[in-house]
Amino acid sequence: MVEILIKNADCILTMDDVRREMYGADILIRDGVIVAVATGLATSGEVINASGCVVTPGLVNTHHHLSQTLTRAVPGGQDALLFGWLQTLYPIWSRFTPEHMYVSAQIGLAELALSGCTLSSDHLYLYRNGARLEDTIHAAAELGLRFHPTRGAMSIGVSSGGLPPDDLVEDEAAILNDCIRVVDGFHDPSEGSMCRVGIAPCSPFSVSRELMRDAAVLARDKGVMLHTHLAENDEDIAYSLEKFGCRPGQYAEALGWVGRDVWHAHCVKLDPSEIALFAETGTGVAHCPCSNCRLGSGIAPVRAMRDAGVPVGIGVDGSASNDAGNLVAEARMAMLLQRVARGADAMSAREALEIATRGGADILGRPDCGRLAVGCRADVAIWDVSGLTSAGSWDPAALLLAGPTTARDLFVEGRQIVRDGQIQTLDLGAQVARQNQMARTLSEAL
Repeated sequence: MVEILIKNADCILTMDDVRREMYGADILIRDGVIVAVATGLATSGEVINASGCVVTPGLVNTHHHLSQTLTRAVPGGQDALLFGWLQTLYPIWSRFTPEHMYVSAQIGLAELALSGCTLSSDHLYLYRNGARLEDTIHAAAELGLRFHPTRGAMSIGVSSGGLPPDDLVEDEAAILNDCIRVVDGFHDPSEGSMCRVGIAPCSPFSVSRELMRDAAVLARDKGVMLHTHLAENDEDIAYSLEKFGCRPGQYAEALGWVGRDVWHAHCVKLDPSEIALFAETGTGVAHCPCSNCRLGSGIAPVRAMRDAGVPVGIGVDGSASNDAGNLVAEARMAMLLQRVARGADAMSAREALEIATRGGADILGRPDCGRLAVGCRADVAIWDVSGLTSAGSWDPAALLLAGPTTARDLFVEGRQIVRDGQIQTLDLGAQVARQNQMARTLSEAL
């Protein structure tokens, strides 16, 4: 039996069913599970002093392309809209090997961990040069983050009316067979699972109608979740209307891509009828505000989605369209954009943090995560609010208004991944140097 006591926190934002905020309280962890949240707790195990700190559930990242940490700030894509940005980066991504996938995943996940993230999804749809989904799964396991990778795919190249180059697409039968392989090999549906696998054709403009439908059937047969990009910008809407004769939400519904086992990235351009459809079916949305700003896609109607009952989480998206992977900063941006669109009272700091914790966990089908409550997994972020970024704050619990963007400590399944702002489970400096050399080599080759 391994016990850890997080002791005497200034404030614990539980995100439990009644959203309790507890002051001067403790959290007792036993064998990776929270067994008590109260005052005056004791243990014979390790004690973590949380005086001067706010404690939250670990944050949950609902959309990423981890491999893109190798292609930040690529000059040809810095000022492009979505489709032009993709066309700039496809030739670079086509050179990625298993080593590129592994190292970029470790770097991206380490960056997330330092920003308080304990559970991340990933959408990998590039499988050239022997790359496989497990390149990222092994990277996450070694770092110690809870992981929900998705087996993405592209099957319609430019010669067939799609957007990606022909050398980046795969045969659809091979795609489905590999989906079966990775689900059977790596998906763990049990409570407390460290790895669950989803199925994720890249987008309606890079796969066929048949693959979208077959993927939905396969996912439900296997009991796993479905993920794709949807309604990201005006180009996306125009493509759907021209090619399919309907809006993206209607296309998704026709192919079985709505329901509580589905979450879509972006959804910037959903109209009221699509929002109502997602609310009625419990279809989730991964909101990626910084990427949407970076690519000029627009402001997703998150306030309208939340008011209608659409499940919403936060995603950092790939680092080639965000250039960062800081989840707490992403949550702040989500809050600010809704205020720009709807007024200063459109979203509070606490609501945005709830979306980034409990909201994301629920979208990924993880009610055992995203909240600090008895019986939930011990995924915990500790934030030091005694320093510069919170100096003068009247409400330290309003982290997204005045607070740190790096966690002091981070626990996943009761294992300490970050201590005093430093990753404990890998040599981060060595991996950063390794990735920088990879990026230089790619740049020189092109």
